[in-house]
Order: sequence, then C-alpha cells, then structure tokens
Amino acid sequence: MFASLTRNLAWTLAGIFTLLVIATAAVWLLRRARPASDFRELELRVRSWWVMAGIFAVAIALSRTISLVFLALVSYLAFKEYVSLIPTRRADRRVLFWAYLAIPAQYYWVGMEWYGMFIVFIPVYAFLFLPLRMLIVGQTEGFLRAAGTLHWGLMATVFSLSHAAFLLTLPWEFNPAAGGAGLLLYLVLLTQLNDVAQYLWGKTLGRKPVVPTVSPGKTREGLAGGVLTTTVLAVTLAPLLTPFGTLQAAGIGAGLSIAGFIGDVTISAIKRDVGVKDSGGLIPGHGGILDRVDSLTYTAPLFFHYVWYVY
Repeated sequence: MFASLTRNLAWTLAGIFTLLVIATAAVWLLRRARPASDFRELELRVRSWWVMAGIFAVAIALSRTISLVFLALVSYLAFKEYVSLIPTRRADRRVLFWAYLAIPAQYYWVGMEWYGMFIVFIPVYAFLFLPLRMLIVGQTEGFLRAAGTLHWGLMATVFSLSHAAFLLTLPWEFNPAAGGAGLLLYLVLLTQLNDVAQYLWGKTLGRKPVVPTVSPGKTREGLAGGVLTTTVLAVTLAPLLTPFGTLQAAGIGAGLSIAGFIGDVTISAIKRDVGVKDSGGLIPGHGGILDRVDSLTYTAPLFFHYVWYVY
C-alpha cells in the first residue's frame, strides 16, 4: 500500500503524526488542568487535523493518479463553497456547469503533464468561453460582476491549487531526496504550519493588527512569528524533501509565509464582503475547505513557478 513512499517521506509523515499525538495530549492535559474552561473548539481542530493529515498521507502514498484525483476533489469542494458565497444570477446556472467542467479538464492536463495547456486553459480559454456562454443566455444585468467573480473563483480554487498537483509530475531526477511528492508535502506542510504558527504567535503576543478592517485577528507579531517559524521549518525540512540549499530554503520559507498570509486575508476579505465567518462547515473547528486552502491559493503557484523556472 505504501510502496511509493521513500524513507524521507515516511519519516516526515511520521513526524507530522507525532506532532498530532503531542497536540492531542496537550489538549487532554489542558482539560484536566482547567476543567471549567471550554476547549471544545481546540479539540475539534485537533481531531480535524488527524482526519486531514490521514487522508492526505494515504493519497500521496497510494499513487500519483489517486493524489491527482484527491487534489481535484479539493478544488471542486473549494470552488463549490466559493460559488455558494458569491451572489449568482438564475441565468448563470447553465454557465456554472461549464465552470465545474473546467475542474476535471484542468487536472487532466496535469495528469498528461501537458504544461502548455495546463498553464493557459483557465486563464485564457475559460476566460474567453464563460462570458460567451453568458452572452448566449442574453441577460446583461449583472453581467460584469458575474463574469468577474466566476472567473476569479476558478483562478483561485482550481488554477492556483492545480499548481500543487503539477509538482507530482516533475522528474524524479530533479529531486532524488523525495521526488515530486516530497515537494508537494514540503509546500503543503509549510503552508499549513505557517497558518498555525501565525495563529499561535498572534494569540500569544499579538497587539497590532496588520489589516484591521479585513481580519482584526491577524497581527504584526503573529505575522513576524509565522515568518520566523516557517523559515526555520523550511530549512530543517529541505534536506529531507527538496534539493534546496540552506539559504534557498530560508528564502522560500519566508516567501511562502508572507504569500500564505496574503492568501488568507484575501479570502477573509471575500467572506467579510458577503457577511460570513466561514466558507462552510465541512471541517469541524476549521470551517470549510476554502478556509483551509486559502493560503495555498497563493503559495502553490508561487512555489511551483519558482521551482519550474529556477530548475
């Protein structure tokens, strides 16, 4: 079942589950030490991390095809949540069919390793086709808003996230330490741990909000702590999962941390605009899929293109 795992990948995944064991034990100790306090949300978050880490680990361990299907499903769920948030016209229901059809098509190009079509399909062809389909419907009221919001959603939840999937197709010779799966794990692990680090540093030391009108909980102290923590983790994990040197890994870690922050607050701005706290309720303690991949919408394309053009 786990034949595709290299030793480095296996050790990294073991480290992740060790951290989850420690987190579970910490929550149990907190409940014992402070029985009057409510740790329900924290407990739900840790449980959800167990499920998400388990599903992700199995997906990358089984085969590349299953990994691509899993990531395509993540894009589908994120796009579905996005569509449920934005105002849509009754006339756009048929257009949404074609937007959803772009998801398997985009991941099909990834599976074919057809970089040329992968990189232009949604930014060019979907961009040109979807407004045409709206024109055929014939309703002009709200046309600009509908076309813009729909294509932006495809770009963020499908095009951006599919860059993470394309890492799996990179030649093994490029990264002998762990292959494309190692790069994917490196990206996802740094992005998610950066979110956790910024949250913990912000709760502990946070005083000055970075963008108070968008996300008051995001502080300068939390951002700085997240950048520092993610940079250290990037350097530590680089020999196990990537071909990067120390200075290169440090730069990547800092860059991913800042990019993740921007992705997070961008999705927060959308949710604030439509008046919701979470994009959904699929993941207990976290919200929806879009709440969990918001940072990845920025980090995935930036990391992929750095790897693609530098190497």
